[in-house]
Amino acid sequence: MIERHPLLRSLAIYREMPWRFSLVAALYIAINLGLVWQQWLIGHAVNDVSAGRAVVHHADGSLDASLGWYWLGLMLAVALGRGVLQYVASVLSLVISQELLTRLRERILAQVQSLHLGYHWQHGMGEMITRTTRDADKVRDALITFWRQLVETPLVVLATVGLLSWYDPLLGLVPLLLTVTGLGIFVLQTERLVGLDRAVGSAYDRVNQDLSEGIGGVRVIKSFALEQPRIQGFADQVAVFATLARQALAYSSSRIPLPQAVVALGHVWILVYGAHLVAAGQLGIGELVTSLLIATTLVFRIEGIGRVMQTFADARASAERIWQLLDAPAAIRSGTAALPASPLGLKLDAVSVTAPGGGRDILQGCSLTLQPGEVVALVGATGTGKSLLASLLPRLSDVTAGRVLLGSDRQGWQDIRALQLGPLRQRVHVVPQESFLFAGTLAANLRLTAPDASDEQLREALHLAAAEDVLQRLPHGLETPLGDRGVTLSGGQRQRLCLARALLGKPDILCLDDATSALDAISERQVLHNLRQLHGTTVLVISSKLSTILLADRVLMLDAGHIVAQGTHTHLQSTDAAYRDLLGIDHG
Repeated sequence: MIERHPLLRSLAIYREMPWRFSLVAALYIAINLGLVWQQWLIGHAVNDVSAGRAVVHHADGSLDASLGWYWLGLMLAVALGRGVLQYVASVLSLVISQELLTRLRERILAQVQSLHLGYHWQHGMGEMITRTTRDADKVRDALITFWRQLVETPLVVLATVGLLSWYDPLLGLVPLLLTVTGLGIFVLQTERLVGLDRAVGSAYDRVNQDLSEGIGGVRVIKSFALEQPRIQGFADQVAVFATLARQALAYSSSRIPLPQAVVALGHVWILVYGAHLVAAGQLGIGELVTSLLIATTLVFRIEGIGRVMQTFADARASAERIWQLLDAPAAIRSGTAALPASPLGLKLDAVSVTAPGGGRDILQGCSLTLQPGEVVALVGATGTGKSLLASLLPRLSDVTAGRVLLGSDRQGWQDIRALQLGPLRQRVHVVPQESFLFAGTLAANLRLTAPDASDEQLREALHLAAAEDVLQRLPHGLETPLGDRGVTLSGGQRQRLCLARALLGKPDILCLDDATSALDAISERQVLHNLRQLHGTTVLVISSKLSTILLADRVLMLDAGHIVAQGTHTHLQSTDAAYRDLLGIDHG
């Protein structure tokens, strides 16, 4: 049952901290029992006052107020004790709610990192950010009010009905029926609020996505003077979000008074029927005062439910969106086999890959072989699946049919789906065309693949990537912050630094997916020359630059989802017209 209720699934994380959860629950139980006791004491004190027992006049004219002082001291002690417990419980509930939120966010981040690329292609960055921020915050808000509403309220209802029924069964029965009716109306209204908040959440996704694109694509926006259209488009998205949020708020505000009024009728019933019982001598004044006090507490508590109804409705919708992400199947799971320590080659055996979301096969029966230490170029027209093929090597994506194998003819070949995922990705690196650098220092960016690398090793990696000049131009050397995504560097500089980062990890297989597209001919030649000095490293270069292709041992041509030609550049140039057309080479 809990699987179908995402908010309950979020609350179930409290099971991971049972002692703190039990302590807070026990404190709230004690607080509410103390409230009932306090009101019961007030009723008895009023009876003693009305009967003249609280302050007694002696015959000598003196007054004995010991009983009155006793009631006063006892009620102050109970109130003070409840206040201390309330403070401790509030702090502890906030602490463990924040702890639960932290664990929930950690799981979201871990899930986002583990999901395959196809999921990320189908769901934008804005959606991921919304689930980690807005949705998680909504769940947290519900968790903070959880204790008062789902622990205290049932206790108050039980205590109120129990005490009233002890005085007179009919005195407790009518408020119980009215309370159940009011809560039922709340539940029915909450269903509508959940639907409204789903729409609000989707609109917030679009706002986040638009904002992410506006920040990430600021260079394009400025280059084409698109500032005003982008601002207007973002304003339109925010307006849609605000409209939906107002609709949800208006619905909540307009519907809350009805169930509150229904519950408040119980207070009227106690006053009228209780007065009748007092007049009939079946109920004392003190008991009537206690009944009215505890009924007032119940009415205020139910009104509190009305005030947080929006919070719980929002949290239900947000928790549903969070668990949709957390329940997304991990399409790529680690195997258990270990790779051999010897140099690795690569083989694709009749590989087919379907486009994310279904549809046609991008790769169809694609087969190729790279022997250990070989430098091979892969060429093909735009959209033929070169980058998708590259993503198969470290299992960022998986094949639909066929096998991707690592190894050699001498050591044997192993299907990468049987291999341990962590070691596989440490030995197989893909450097994409889109260079991504984190906002930290140059050294921190480079050490992502080798955390224990020395400064000398960092400089050696920069040398292999022909990036010594980049280091020389940075004001603080290796400790220079690179800014958001390396914004202070040129495209060629970023590409070389990303290549240096990959080389620092000493991969057995290195795939450059147009990763030298922004390099000049001299730097590119130096990079590829240096790569040839890495004995045992197998290099697959995906490129459309003739200067790159000329430096490869062999060239593979990808078309229609499979390898249609292979050989040296000289051989393909003289025998394959499609190859010449692809590279713009005249036959003569």
